[in-house]
Amino acid sequence: MRQDNANAKLVVLTAGGQNPQVMINALARHFPNMAVIEERYESKLTLLKRRARRLGWLTALGQLATMIVSRFGKRVANRRTLEILASYGGSGEENPSIPVTRVSSLNDAQAHAAIAALQPDIVLTISCRLLTRATLAAIPCPVVNFHAGINPAYRGQMGGYWARVERDEENFGATLHLVDAGTDTGATLAEIRVKPAPDDTISTYPLLLTAAGTQATVEVLSNVLDGTAQPYSPSGRSVLRFPPPVWTYLFNGLSRNIW
Repeated sequence: MRQDNANAKLVVLTAGGQNPQVMINALARHFPNMAVIEERYESKLTLLKRRARRLGWLTALGQLATMIVSRFGKRVANRRTLEILASYGGSGEENPSIPVTRVSSLNDAQAHAAIAALQPDIVLTISCRLLTRATLAAIPCPVVNFHAGINPAYRGQMGGYWARVERDEENFGATLHLVDAGTDTGATLAEIRVKPAPDDTISTYPLLLTAAGTQATVEVLSNVLDGTAQPYSPSGRSVLRFPPPVWTYLFNGLSRNIW
């Protein structure tokens, strides 16, 4: 059924943070009838154990070290962060007029009940854990994901960083896609490409891609609501990405100035 933005119920699923807040604030200007369901961040120990089961303890610990360095880098990159926000007219400050329901996990019964109560016409996921099949079954409408990487070559995490490392900067970008049970495997709705500045780093790539993708996200959600979206399956290699272990991060930083 066709529906206009003013009346549509948009629900954003996220784990919170500055980057998704930039997107939420931008969407609120176009979707006044929106709400947010925010889950708690998974603990570092939980993430570490899951990655260790998949990649081994050495790599998992190396990735954790990179994420610690990245958090420190966000403080150092404060000037660039302000530049990005100013360039795209964005704000990462929480908007008290947007209702937020907080849950432990987007995949638990509390989250399912919140979704049922809100009765969304469309759902956007951004910066949150992978939704289980049970959660997807509990959502009675299209689910769109904002992914900071170009699918399928840069699925998973740190898509912008890996595009630069692989000398593929023409694919430094983000993807809006329908959500299925895989990791960034749903049909593509739009791609956003942008050129990083010389002083952008692993700490600012996600913010740059999010800020640059706000207008496209509004357009995609509007198209899904009014029935004009044209999803397609992108061609090319499909690679699931993870944060680089700290030795890879330092090597690319010191030898190629890709931080």
